[in-house]
Amino acid sequence: MDERARLGLGIGFGVAAGALWGLVFLAPELARDFTAVQLAAGRYLVYGLISACLLVPRWRPLKVWLEGRHWRGLVGLSLLGNILYYVLLASAVQWGGVGMTSLVIGFLPVAVTLVGSRATGAVPLHRLAPSLWLSAVAIGCIAWQAMAGAHVQTQPHRLAGLLCAMGALAAWTAYAVINARWLARLEHVSAHDWNLLTGVVTGALALLLIPVAVLTDAATHGGAAWIRFAAISTGIAVFASILGNGLWNRMSRLLPLTLVGQMILFETLFALLYGFLWERRLPTAVELLAVVALVTSVLLCVRVHRPHTA
Repeated sequence: MDERARLGLGIGFGVAAGALWGLVFLAPELARDFTAVQLAAGRYLVYGLISACLLVPRWRPLKVWLEGRHWRGLVGLSLLGNILYYVLLASAVQWGGVGMTSLVIGFLPVAVTLVGSRATGAVPLHRLAPSLWLSAVAIGCIAWQAMAGAHVQTQPHRLAGLLCAMGALAAWTAYAVINARWLARLEHVSAHDWNLLTGVVTGALALLLIPVAVLTDAATHGGAAWIRFAAISTGIAVFASILGNGLWNRMSRLLPLTLVGQMILFETLFALLYGFLWERRLPTAVELLAVVALVTSVLLCVRVHRPHTA
């Protein structure tokens, strides 16, 4: 596959992954009567179960090369990119709102791109500057909109939400970089199999969340609430974890890390779009400016990475 085809296919996978991942911002709003730990436990138990079922017919060739270091790497990735990230993200949405959380998570492209710029053969940082500046403009617009709007949460809740969002940002930045390096080393492993292995480990870790989820929830839920919770957990597990993670892994193999960082912008973009649909309103002028800046930022970054033809 030539470089142009790899670039186009990788970007397509990145956009699709962002569209599916944007759904995770809605889940805490749809299940506000459940805690962040319960949401994480439900989502990742389903993710682990589905991954285990899909992995059974593929297990024989996989167990030939799997070693202890691979399992340790999968545990670290599962904790960073799944368990820790989603507990912090769901807490941030419930305490600080979707707008504030989108603002902080919106810094992911900048963080991952800055880390990726240190990799061997990466595009020099000065050539990425226009794209990064536009990312900052988009994030600033989101911040302005989030802070200017009325908010009913108390200040302690907003502060806790901000801290959770910052923790989620740090966890996922580390995950994106480490996962891309694992995929680069394991060329003989398909992105789909790596995602399923991650799902099995994440599901096992989610079992440890069940006692915490029970002890930290004092609310009483009826049968209808539990059915809704199960439906949300299953939907997020299938669309965001199975399909979204699989698309992201495929993209990570096709694109350089500096461009991978920019692809995360689509998660923020789709999260905002879903938020507008949920609130049944059109975006404001500031929000539209943020969308334009986000899209232009990605297009500029793609242009920098596009191979030159003679």
